[in-house]
Amino acid sequence: MEETLSFDDVLIKPRKGIVTSRKDINISTNIGNLKLNMPLISLNMDTVTETDMAIAMARQGGIGMVHRFMTIEEQANIIKKVKRSMSLIIENPYHIDANKTALEAKDEMEEKGIGGLLVTDENKLVGIITTKDLVFQSDQTLVRDLMTKDLITANLGVTQEEAKNIMHKNRIEKLPVLDNGRLIGLISSKDIRKRETFTNSAVDSKGRLIVGAAVGVVGDYLERTKALIEAGADAINIDVAHGHSDLCINATKQIKEIAGDVTVISGNVATYEGFLALANAGADAIRCGVGNGTICLTRIVTGCGVPQISAITDCYRASKETNIPLISEGGTKNSGDVVKAIIAGASAVAIGSQFAGTDESPGKAILRNGRRFKLYRGSTSFEASIGRKIREKQNNVTEYMDEVVPEGVESYVPYKGSVNEIIHQLLGGLKSGLSYCGVNNLKDAIGLQNFIKITGMGMRESHAHDVDVIK
Repeated sequence: MEETLSFDDVLIKPRKGIVTSRKDINISTNIGNLKLNMPLISLNMDTVTETDMAIAMARQGGIGMVHRFMTIEEQANIIKKVKRSMSLIIENPYHIDANKTALEAKDEMEEKGIGGLLVTDENKLVGIITTKDLVFQSDQTLVRDLMTKDLITANLGVTQEEAKNIMHKNRIEKLPVLDNGRLIGLISSKDIRKRETFTNSAVDSKGRLIVGAAVGVVGDYLERTKALIEAGADAINIDVAHGHSDLCINATKQIKEIAGDVTVISGNVATYEGFLALANAGADAIRCGVGNGTICLTRIVTGCGVPQISAITDCYRASKETNIPLISEGGTKNSGDVVKAIIAGASAVAIGSQFAGTDESPGKAILRNGRRFKLYRGSTSFEASIGRKIREKQNNVTEYMDEVVPEGVESYVPYKGSVNEIIHQLLGGLKSGLSYCGVNNLKDAIGLQNFIKITGMGMRESHAHDVDVIK
């Protein structure tokens, strides 16, 4: 019988170090058409990645995968929010026709949660209207009679430095961008400050944060894919527990045909054959990991799976043959596991439990026994499965409850503060680990596989032991 190993079964044998400073270590990586400045991805789970997490991940140089357990419109709107959250020029800025009424302007601002709208007349910029302009005004007054007409603008091709100088000189915070008088974009001082603060951000060719989104393999998956791509998604994450299946293979082929330059990530698989099948179907990157998540019961319920180190090393053989990057998903409990996943052959690591419980994960923290916690659950847990049926407004929820066989659990994880702190700790450990491995960049570390197997006593020795730990 084949012996298989997980993260805690191995250590990486140190090699001669060549790094003089951790700051000099390059941890950038490529996933399909995506250039990441750090090899971390937040998982597409309903208690991990929505708008705030996706923005935070991209600002730090990674990418967030927005979960699919919502309507197509809701998921597409999250993609749009991420794309608009930080860019030099906001394309298609919010605007209103000059002949609309004050009431219509109020409704538009309230719906979008903004304090002002550019005013256009046949796509020509003619003014701006803000909430201040609407105070004590008749609802039927036309926007053209309330708007501010004298605007400072910039022309297409303006640089960030030029835009800063114009806004500073004129004491303004928003600068419309025109092309022969036609409104094509908007530059915000807030966005410029963000770009200068988050210099390591992962961005697209237009300077916007990158973001991915999950789709399934049945039902509305093609319609959802098209809507997400139209909204600006940089990656489509085909989300299915058993990727080595006809359903996933066929979905991968179909989605790849309509994806264009958008990166198609497929999975999950845990074997050489599974990886090869999805690579041949056209996947740009493939997720590796079956039944290894902290809230996953797949191995217990089904008896199937492969311990993660062995799964990665097996899939990496196919990754090398096809030149398709591998993403390790699940089972990472600390930064050392991230290093081990990369040394085993992963180009990036997708994480759920360590990012759950942060300010950026969906949901509110609750108080239990004097400590704060947040909800974290598997996508195939009983509660998540029933919740999806309720959101889909299906009438047979009670009947469906009798059919559910959960492969995940619902749990609470300690509240952890900002995800930026978690990322900082993970990247610090990753860089230290690479220095022990004798490399100064991530690409040279992928697939080194200089592992040694350890015993239970070896793992005990790896932790703090024989002392009373204060904290």
